[in-house]
Amino acid sequence: MDRTERFYKIEHLLAERRVVPVKVFLEDLEVSLATFKRDIEYLRSRLNAPIEWDREAGGYRYVDSARGAKKHELPGLWFNASEIHALLTMQHLLSGLEPGLLTPHVQPLLARLRTLLSGDDHSPGEIERRIRIIRIAARPVKLQFFELAATATLKRRRLAVTYWARSKDETTGRELSPQRLVFYRANWYLDAWCHLRNGLRSFSIDGIRKAELRDARAKNVSETELDEHLASGYGIYSGKRTEWARLRFSATAARWVASEEWHPKQRSRTGADGSYVLEIPYSSDQELVMDILRHGADVEVLAPEKLRTGVKEALAAALRNYR
Repeated sequence: MDRTERFYKIEHLLAERRVVPVKVFLEDLEVSLATFKRDIEYLRSRLNAPIEWDREAGGYRYVDSARGAKKHELPGLWFNASEIHALLTMQHLLSGLEPGLLTPHVQPLLARLRTLLSGDDHSPGEIERRIRIIRIAARPVKLQFFELAATATLKRRRLAVTYWARSKDETTGRELSPQRLVFYRANWYLDAWCHLRNGLRSFSIDGIRKAELRDARAKNVSETELDEHLASGYGIYSGKRTEWARLRFSATAARWVASEEWHPKQRSRTGADGSYVLEIPYSSDQELVMDILRHGADVEVLAPEKLRTGVKEALAAALRNYR
């Protein structure tokens, strides 16, 4: 029985009986007298439990129970040690998505969890030291804009933004009807109906320069249409019209790529020589070309010819930088 479970048991015994002898505690908790006294002191000093020793009755009781008042209860949510470890680990992992996004909302709970876990073998500090999160190519997001985007999405309100599009180096004013938030490749995106372009678009949250929540109701787009337009192709740059790319990876690269999911609808087969052929749908080749290039000589585009040519031209352009 770990310490958190002992606290449960102590609270239950004190709530169930008027006075609890030390012998009963030691038998039920299966601990030494020294450990039991440390638990009682922790409950008193850290969790403000009004526990006192009644010499005449020969046991411990809650102070207010003698006056017929409501019996003390451990405050708020209560977790065992394993659950606390899981929650703190989850929080540490979530904080790696974007520092500060959840902190204001979970800080009170975290403070309590840290108190409950202090002195345990897996303290909060130990978790933070032993779990390493590396965020590659993540772009910082302003908490203000993330919260406005999330609020507009969940409350079904329109969002007026000033948005900088990196691809065109262009800043425009937009009115959006947010549909969903997407965390993709270490960055946050907002799938929304753009009233300026009169169509579905994905907006990088870090590209928002100004944002204002509007009272107008957001235009609703069905899940089917969202997936058809934004999730049918490869990556974040999608559209309704899709083509299929066929890529052949070397036997060496296959050891990694064969275990990866590039798209939920991908098709694949392994050749007799150990090579790996991967077929994936795509709408825009912008992101797909970048992923193909990172595999260098270990991949060849078999089809379609337009994609093969695009990769070939990108490789030639890169080679010119070294001449």
